[in-house]
Amino acid sequence: MRVSTGTDIIEIERIQESIDSLGEKFLEKIYTKKEIQYCESKNKMKYQHYAGRFAGKEAIFKAITKVLEDKYSITWQDVEIINDINGRPNVVFLKQNYEQILDIDISISHCKSYAVANVVVILK
Repeated sequence: MRVSTGTDIIEIERIQESIDSLGEKFLEKIYTKKEIQYCESKNKMKYQHYAGRFAGKEAIFKAITKVLEDKYSITWQDVEIINDINGRPNVVFLKQNYEQILDIDISISHCKSYAVANVVVILK
C-alpha cells in the first residue's frame, strides 16, 4: 500500500476571467454539468467554488499520476467533484475505474483571492 498526494492553489480572479471571456466553452471543457449547477447555485460566490473545483481537479491529477498510462489518459471531464449531504466534497471518476486506487480524499478551501485543494490517495 502506498500514499500519494496532490496539492494545487489558484487565484480566483484567473478562473473568473476565463469564465467571463470564454463563457460556456471554458465551463464545458473543465466542469461537469453537476459541477456547473453546484457552482452557479452559489450566486456571488460562484467563482470561488469554480476555482476550488479547478484546484481540486489539478490536485487529483497530481495525486494519481502514478496510476495513469500517460498524463493525457484523463481529461477534466473524467473527474467530478460533488459535495455530499454534509457539504463535504467527494471525488468521482466518471469514465475510468482505477483499480489501483483504494481510497481518495479531497479537501478544498478558498478565501477572497485564492482557492486551494489537497488530495490524498491510497494506492495498492
